[in-house]
Amino acid sequence: MDSTPTPFAEDAPNGAMRAIVRRNPDNASEIEMVRALWGSNPRFGDGVDFRFVRSEGRAFPARRCLVPASEFHMGVGDKRYRATLDGGNFFYLAAIWDPPLGDFPLSYRIVTVAANPDISPYQSRHGAIIHRRQVMAWLDASVPEAELLISPPANTFLVEPIGGQALLPL
Repeated sequence: MDSTPTPFAEDAPNGAMRAIVRRNPDNASEIEMVRALWGSNPRFGDGVDFRFVRSEGRAFPARRCLVPASEFHMGVGDKRYRATLDGGNFFYLAAIWDPPLGDFPLSYRIVTVAANPDISPYQSRHGAIIHRRQVMAWLDASVPEAELLISPPANTFLVEPIGGQALLPL
């Protein structure tokens, strides 16, 4: 499996598989990278596939995972944008995983926070960013969620149009 961070597209098709990083449920001392389906099992959501979970008022004591990413994509109408960390580093999106059940495979959902000032002109929320130095804090729950699941400060992201569009104010 390729461990290279890739763009994370919020409009990926249903059934999209992606690498996640997690503690091995059979051997907690081991960190593993496995492929998982993005979204929840629709049997438990009245047929709705939930891909995101809000961080506010929630605790995530178990089944934490990370989604490696080089950028995330967002859309406003028919315009598409990419958001990268201003320094160009890759990052992780905080997520939680659900075990396979019946014919539904291992899956994950992205944990979201309120959009920071760089992203708020485009959308109201985005995935919680976990920096490389915070990986073990998230996976091991060694730091309270409230310290990790925060909206980053302004000037964290560089937002650029995708496909040669000129970046205009919204």
